[in-house]
Amino acid sequence: MNAAAAFDFSEQVVLVTGAGAGIGQGIAAAFHAARARVALGDLREAPLKRAAAALRDRVFAQTVDVRDEGSVTAFVAAAEKELGPVAIVVANAGIYPNTPVLEMDVAEWDRVMETNARGVFLTCRAAARSMVARGAPGKIITISSGAYASGRPGAAHYCASKAAVVMFTKVLAMELASARINVNCIAPGFVRVDSEVSPLTEEYVSTLTRGIPLGRAGTPADIADAALFLASPYADYVTGEVLGVNGGAMAGRAHLPLSTAAAQKKESTR
Repeated sequence: MNAAAAFDFSEQVVLVTGAGAGIGQGIAAAFHAARARVALGDLREAPLKRAAAALRDRVFAQTVDVRDEGSVTAFVAAAEKELGPVAIVVANAGIYPNTPVLEMDVAEWDRVMETNARGVFLTCRAAARSMVARGAPGKIITISSGAYASGRPGAAHYCASKAAVVMFTKVLAMELASARINVNCIAPGFVRVDSEVSPLTEEYVSTLTRGIPLGRAGTPADIADAALFLASPYADYVTGEVLGVNGGAMAGRAHLPLSTAAAQKKESTR
């Protein structure tokens, strides 16, 4: 189902970071299909240009380093000058290198935390300041990960940063409630994106997919559908929440067999 057809964001300006590829590109495309004006930001110029060219009209694109306060402020200001006041922001930009703690240097830790946590803070703050100054309601969506609640080897910095995003979202939701600004978080499970964005081994992919009750990896469109809902009037009474979009992966260990011989025998006779 094309969820964008069920929503109408005409005349609304949506700002998405990390929009050059992967989940961010999927979210930007979904809002554009729902008739929004969309501002795309990404650190990488080439994929950003490709993503913007695919949308063609009602779009603004600018490179942005979400770790840098001045860069984020300039991006939000330029987007509003070009498209109008931002009503919806999706703080999606993030990175996920894999390095065991004992092999990790401080520079890598800082780079992940600065991009994934500081970047969300700066993006949300800049957009919220604009909304509050105008006295306008708005919707802010952060992108965390199932990793905020379930660790994995090699991802200490990533998991820590995504846990930080969840708690930041909850506090910001409380602080902005009186301004009629809803703040919610999407926690994607495993999402299969272009190999340039996420160079995963097939062993990792197949092992991870076995633990998903719905039997498949997620897609950027699955995450985009959740973003459309949270940005819509249907979610006006939803704030400070974490919406898991993971095919049931966080429900438990779905890849395990039945735990007793009797149960296994009963299952095999059905």
